[in-house]
Amino acid sequence: MSKDAIERSKRARAFVERWRGRGDEKSDTQKFWIDLLSDVCGVERPTETVTFEKRVELAHKSFIDAYIPATRVLIEQKSSGIDLDEAAKMSDGAELTPFQQAKRYSDWLPYDERPRWIVVSDFKEIRVHDMQRPKAAPEVVRVEDLPKDWRKLAFLADPNALSPSEIVEQEISIEAGALVGRLYDALEARYVDPETERARHGLNVLCVRLVFLLYAEDADLIPKDSFHGYLSARRTMARRALIDLFDVLDQRKEDRDPYLDDDLAAFPYVDGGLFEERGIEIPQLGDEALGVLLDEMSRGFDWSGISPTIFGAVFESTLTAKRRRAGGMHYTSPENIHRAIDPLFLDGLEAELATLLKDPKGNAGALKNFQARLASLTFLDPACGSGNFLTETYISLRRLENEILRALDPTGQIKMIFSEGEDPVKVSIKQFFGIEIDGFAVAVARTALWIAEAKMMGETRDISRDLSRDVLPLKSYPNIVQGNALRMDWRELVPAPSFIMGNPPFRGARVMDAEQKAAVNEVFKGWANAGNLDYVCCWHKKAADMMRGTPARAALVSTNSIAQGDAVATFWGPLFAEGVRIDFAWRTFRWDSETKGKGMAHVHVVIIGFSHGPERPHAPRLFDVQKDGSFIETPAKNINGYLMDGPNVSVGSRQHPLCDVPEIGIGNKPIDGGKYLFKEDEMRAFIEEEPTAAPYFRPWYGAQEFIDRAPRYCLWLAGCSPAELRRMPKCLERVDAVRQYRLASPSPGTRKLADAPTRFHVENMPEGNYIVIPEVSSEKRAYVPMGFMDESVLCSNRLKLMPDATLYHFGVLTSDVHMAWMRVVAGRLKSDYSYSKDIVYNNFVWPSPTDDHKTKIEAAAQAILDARALFPDSSLADLYDDAVMPPELRKAHRANDAAVRAAYGFPKDMPEPDVVGALLEMYQEMAGA
Repeated sequence: MSKDAIERSKRARAFVERWRGRGDEKSDTQKFWIDLLSDVCGVERPTETVTFEKRVELAHKSFIDAYIPATRVLIEQKSSGIDLDEAAKMSDGAELTPFQQAKRYSDWLPYDERPRWIVVSDFKEIRVHDMQRPKAAPEVVRVEDLPKDWRKLAFLADPNALSPSEIVEQEISIEAGALVGRLYDALEARYVDPETERARHGLNVLCVRLVFLLYAEDADLIPKDSFHGYLSARRTMARRALIDLFDVLDQRKEDRDPYLDDDLAAFPYVDGGLFEERGIEIPQLGDEALGVLLDEMSRGFDWSGISPTIFGAVFESTLTAKRRRAGGMHYTSPENIHRAIDPLFLDGLEAELATLLKDPKGNAGALKNFQARLASLTFLDPACGSGNFLTETYISLRRLENEILRALDPTGQIKMIFSEGEDPVKVSIKQFFGIEIDGFAVAVARTALWIAEAKMMGETRDISRDLSRDVLPLKSYPNIVQGNALRMDWRELVPAPSFIMGNPPFRGARVMDAEQKAAVNEVFKGWANAGNLDYVCCWHKKAADMMRGTPARAALVSTNSIAQGDAVATFWGPLFAEGVRIDFAWRTFRWDSETKGKGMAHVHVVIIGFSHGPERPHAPRLFDVQKDGSFIETPAKNINGYLMDGPNVSVGSRQHPLCDVPEIGIGNKPIDGGKYLFKEDEMRAFIEEEPTAAPYFRPWYGAQEFIDRAPRYCLWLAGCSPAELRRMPKCLERVDAVRQYRLASPSPGTRKLADAPTRFHVENMPEGNYIVIPEVSSEKRAYVPMGFMDESVLCSNRLKLMPDATLYHFGVLTSDVHMAWMRVVAGRLKSDYSYSKDIVYNNFVWPSPTDDHKTKIEAAAQAILDARALFPDSSLADLYDDAVMPPELRKAHRANDAAVRAAYGFPKDMPEPDVVGALLEMYQEMAGA
């Protein structure tokens, strides 16, 4: 649990205790909701967020208890002890329940003020009615449960938050995933040889079919309890029963055996290809699998509540962590899907619909045209996995369509709106296309779309029974196909998609297998340095090629490496030259798996929306995720490859510094198998056995040792004569061990080094003082800790070394100007900064200081070193932890920042993005020259 979540839970607990036993409608309503918004929802200025006693203009002396305009929440508050299900007489004589009373207020409001949510509360429970489904039962949040359920009220303050029902769907879906995993394991154990391709395929198909039947049984697509009753009656012959059932589900009623058992004949024809394949390998089920299936999954669990979007994640829980990592698969939460699809198309559609809904009667024709346009859009996910993006997009479009139908049909006379025989529901799953290399995932994605279709038809039925239609038999659309997207022509599946979206596989350039590497080389044939690009870049390139000259737009998730280091020059440079534009971007945020037990590591990602057409769809937008999960949206003039507002400048690899400053290089690289490196206690034990070795030990610093101020020690024998070395048998053992280690290497270059076993592969030992820069440093630090070393120590290749360094050099390098540059152009190791010579240092534009500027920088740099010296017992990791950074050190750094900014001519308060923008312009000018 994050720190923010722990704090929210703690504050919610305090809120519950404070309001226990209280609750008078007249005296407590305002204080209760202000406290709840502040303490539970984290709203900083709640009194500016909520309006109390909002007058309903069309009703005499009627006031809404509370209304939140930003999230369109209408609140009807009752005193503790009032029955929320009991009707009470209103001033006009009508008898209404609290919800009916609130609904009447809603109907009196102007259309653009009508609430998305109606909340009814008695101080003990909070009932949330989703007005997209006005006939559905409300989600009930008990006040005493808020310490664990506070997320369910996030929608009160955040229009992008998940609704309570969506949170419940996620919880149910995660629980379902655990059940599917247990069933999968129990069935797998029953196969004679589960590792064969036929057995694996059979197991996957069997699981998909069983879960569809469980869902269909609970969602009333097939008769209630029909699957459970059928299989329970045939428990001793369950394998045969499933084979017979699968055959029947693929047969039309008129084609079936007229002598079928009644319980088998009662099943409907399913179609859609789900049960089409015959002869899949099905084992004898056994007591364990049947127990999980019938007792826990069928009788003990309600599948109608699962989220179709998370349906894929349910099945991915059956895949091992090893298989997921090999394929680069990552489960995408609905929240993260919306970070891609909202700015790509949904925001625009919602805004357009909101305008039309201000006068639904007058805009009836325009609303029908808008509905037709929704039905004309096509969507391609070329790495669709289990279909998360496709199902969430389908649900989003259908909810827009439901809004249209609700506006066109306020009195339930939908047949008056559409012509005879016309289907009022226009949006269809046939608009959605996907490519996926894993056959199991393809089956899951198709099934998830069918479940989404059934679920959304239920929501449409809530608007009007006239809008209802049977989901079965399923419609068969061959739109989600199995194949290698990088070896396919996407146009053969969908010639001109409106939108391309998805979450392609994440595989770094250095960890791809041979087949993946070959695919990269094929997609980027003729590109310079394409071998350094990550696997995910292939999807961006193929999407850009497909969109060329069309109004189509794309939004793809990728690791943040695509917008860092030399990838910007290698990848985005040529794309920009071809006319590709970035329309929006979510800058780096942490991507967490929403399911349990996957063994998945956190990854840091970006989402980039881009196009290749003649016109930009909207002004560029940048999004930044905050620590609490909220985000800030910033308009931009142009988004470059670093995902900054600035010109399309790309900083490529450079062998020598752009400015007249010392060259830097890596430290020493022994290639010794660790034989020459010692911890302090190991060194002391060695010297005790061989005292004459003491002069040959030198402190050894890598990046970690430097930041921790805890050196190891290196046995450096290059200056030792053969005669002296022979008098030190322990040292001689080490030398021989290094020689043998190098001789055993598969690398010819390393084997050649065996001829000089006392020397290093790379040797860099500057004379005098020099600056060291850790190659990798935590992103949580405002400054990369740098410092001075002298010739008495040895540094590893994990440190960058700057010889002939001065305080002036140190001051500029450790300034916030250089840090801002580094944060943008450096690569990353996970989320940590990876400081490179050729990208970060050699391309950095140094100031042209006056003597006075230089003197001030030197003084400020010395003050930083002096402040560090005040804390000899603290490591640099301690000193540069933002939470505990000493005031003396912080003050010294700020003075140094100001001195360096003055040397550039930058104002003290110049925002970091503007600093980097100015540096990029200076770089462009110098590099061009």
